[in-house]
Amino acid sequence: MIRVGIVGGTGYTGIELLRLLVNHPEISLEIITSRGEAGRHVGDLFPSLRRKLELSFSEPNPAALSACDVIFFATPNGFAMTLVPFLLSEGTRVIDLAADFRLKNPDEWQQWYGMPHACPELLAEAVYGLPELNREAIKNARLVANPGCYPTAVTLGFLPLLERDCVWPESLIADAKSGVSGAGRKAAVETSLCEASETVRAYAVAGHRHLPEIRQCLAGASRGPVGLTFVPHLMPMIRGIHATLYARLRKRDLNLQELFETRFRAEPFVDVMPAGSHPETRSVRGANFCRLAWHRPQDGETVIVLSVIDNLGKGAAGQAVQNMNIMFGLDERQGLEQVALLP
Repeated sequence: MIRVGIVGGTGYTGIELLRLLVNHPEISLEIITSRGEAGRHVGDLFPSLRRKLELSFSEPNPAALSACDVIFFATPNGFAMTLVPFLLSEGTRVIDLAADFRLKNPDEWQQWYGMPHACPELLAEAVYGLPELNREAIKNARLVANPGCYPTAVTLGFLPLLERDCVWPESLIADAKSGVSGAGRKAAVETSLCEASETVRAYAVAGHRHLPEIRQCLAGASRGPVGLTFVPHLMPMIRGIHATLYARLRKRDLNLQELFETRFRAEPFVDVMPAGSHPETRSVRGANFCRLAWHRPQDGETVIVLSVIDNLGKGAAGQAVQNMNIMFGLDERQGLEQVALLP
């Protein structure tokens, strides 16, 4: 059995990790930490886990964490990097669901996250945990940087087009919508029911923290710099991301359906829908899937890709479990074959 610990088990990502891991046949949950809830039984805070998990939250103790085979960090940005060097030195592998190890440039990290990086020497080693892009590297990784939710949806949608040099990379547009759970579990006026319900609003138009991460991914796929306009929106729903992606085709005689189907044919968690489909966020709610479809209005030079994921699933905890499975040589579908929730 793989001995697993979770640092930060009380946020929405931590809750989703617990939901997935309690039914995973190959793992043993050893530690769940929370400074604010230390000593409290997990089932008392989250009744959905009663009779599923007999653990209490504890303070994050580095020595105790290092006894695990792998640690998931579901913590605010900037926390994991204070403990990761010690855990790696003790032979414990790490999957960080925050942004601490996603960006390769420490100066860029400081620019976007407002603090110096605590262990910049590990940024080159950290493997960006998008299995559809880095599966082979993930297999042997000690440290995996789990992708952000917006970057997952946007990257998967653009990936086939950029890898095959089908579109002009300098003029990409990503118009993305997220459910309110993407803002986290903390209390905030702008995400309260009366403020977020029955309205749609853009935010961080001048620059979202996921922008440099998305650019880094797309530049790797394109093998050169990209120009990206990224506008996120808050939607009056709990979970889900819908990314509408725009690019200009280099040439018109392309079989785009074949292009997408060929690229993702072997991917267990990417579903390329029939041409002209309109994937919905509810089709992936509670599941680890990305569903994609492409459109070409009036057979013109613009291709539009629709990409949907659950921001807590394929956009966070589900993808983290998928990465763990790959790291430990398991079938990457283990613990992740839940059908989406309807209605």
